[in-house]
Amino acid sequence: MIKLLTRININHNGRFTRWLKPLVPGLVVLVLAAGCQTEPPPPPPVSTATNATETITLRESDILKISFPANADLDRTEPIRRDGMISMPLIGEVKAAGKTPKQLEADLVELYSTQLLSKEVSVEVQSSTFPVYVTGSVLRAGRIVADHPMTAFEAIMEAGGFDYEKANLKGVVVIRQEGDHVQKFKLDLKKVMDGKAGAPFYLKPGDTIFVPEKFNWF
Repeated sequence: MIKLLTRININHNGRFTRWLKPLVPGLVVLVLAAGCQTEPPPPPPVSTATNATETITLRESDILKISFPANADLDRTEPIRRDGMISMPLIGEVKAAGKTPKQLEADLVELYSTQLLSKEVSVEVQSSTFPVYVTGSVLRAGRIVADHPMTAFEAIMEAGGFDYEKANLKGVVVIRQEGDHVQKFKLDLKKVMDGKAGAPFYLKPGDTIFVPEKFNWF
């Protein structure tokens, strides 16, 4: 387009000068408009992380230490019976199995609302026995019997720790079967080894912790 107009300018100088004045502003506006167009921002990257954080779930045979900071006379150490209940003074039977300690604390605060000087209750699992299994790149693979709420990292340490020449710390997998369903949770335990704080992954009875070898895409 520009070369063509230049040739016209040479051959018809007088007339082209008059044409150029109305054409150039339109041409400039067109170029600026094109330059102002922007591409829409790219969509955010899709996360491929499969990490999951588990909390403690109370179950039968767990032994609980229940403390009332402002009402020490109510303090108790209670086992969860086979029916999932615990016995508490003044209020009687309380459902505990299937709840987290925080949920049980909230229930007790509500149930004792008229007796408490301060709405504070602490529920601590003092004893909890169940089996888990550790396999893969650890020093002593096998069955571990936990006698307290145990994290995946703690179970690996009980199995002698990682085989650091082989272990892929970023790809640890917890395999859990619940009924007919199998769940897999991928954990990055290198962060734990590097001292980076993170929510712990608590195990459930029968969980299998698999520590893959490096470059083993599980």
